[in-house]
Amino acid sequence: MPSRSDAVALLEEWVESEALRKHMYAVEAAVRHYARLEGEDEETWGLAGLLHDLDWERFPDEHPHPGVARLRELDYPEPVVRAILAHAYPDRSDVVPETPLDKVLYACDELCGLVYACCLVRPNGIDDLRPKSVVKKLKDKAFAAGVHRDAVQRGLDLIDLDRAVHVQNVIDGLRTVADVLEVRGEDLAARRGQQQRP
Repeated sequence: MPSRSDAVALLEEWVESEALRKHMYAVEAAVRHYARLEGEDEETWGLAGLLHDLDWERFPDEHPHPGVARLRELDYPEPVVRAILAHAYPDRSDVVPETPLDKVLYACDELCGLVYACCLVRPNGIDDLRPKSVVKKLKDKAFAAGVHRDAVQRGLDLIDLDRAVHVQNVIDGLRTVADVLEVRGEDLAARRGQQQRP
């Protein structure tokens, strides 16, 4: 199986956008957190989270199929490939999310975007973020309008967890890479300081 360092090198080759890279790292962290909670293979699950949007920048109209083709060429495990196809169901793929990994990746993808956006508008970022704040923003469709609320709900239905529990799990996952995502209070304070300089 390709290693995480192989996957990171592939990500850096295909993805130039810093925002998209952060999203992929965020989803990896959330999916890895679920793997730990559920006693699953963290490395396999992590690869699916890390590479789920590999081709979004290069092939937005064909996503996720070119990326999946490349992953198959590189001998990525079929559960990883399948989960990446399933995360695009039903709009871009006919692979229904059925395995635990399929369901968790689907459930974490859009919610990670919302949690990340919530961090950016808080003085302390992710440091003191609670599910209640995220749920409030989830209901505000003008906030982080690019986050598909229906996909968040479908993800909740797939994993059959209480919404607050799922949000907390995603927050906990993102906290493990908060320095990479630059969503800690100290990161945001430093960014504000840079913006205020003449």
